[in-house]
Amino acid sequence: MKSPFNRILYVGFVLLGIYQAAVSKDYMQAAASLGIAMAFDPFNQEQKWQDRPIWQKAVLIIHLALVAAMFGFGIGLNDK
Repeated sequence: MKSPFNRILYVGFVLLGIYQAAVSKDYMQAAASLGIAMAFDPFNQEQKWQDRPIWQKAVLIIHLALVAAMFGFGIGLNDK
C-alpha cells in the first residue's frame, strides 16, 4: 500500500522528534516521536525486507539507531 498519508505522518513525526530534541531538549519525547514515525513506513509496505533496495534498508536502520540514541540521551542526561 503506497499511501501519501503514511509519508505525511512519517515526515511529521520525524520533524516533531527533531524539534523536541533540538529545541526543547526533551530526548525521551523525541525518542517516542521518532519511534512512532517508524510505524508509518514511508516506503512500499507490501515489499518484503529482503526485496527492498539497500538505501531503503539503510534509511530505516539509521532511523532506528537515532531512536536508540535519543532514548540513551534521555536516560543518560536525566540520571542525576
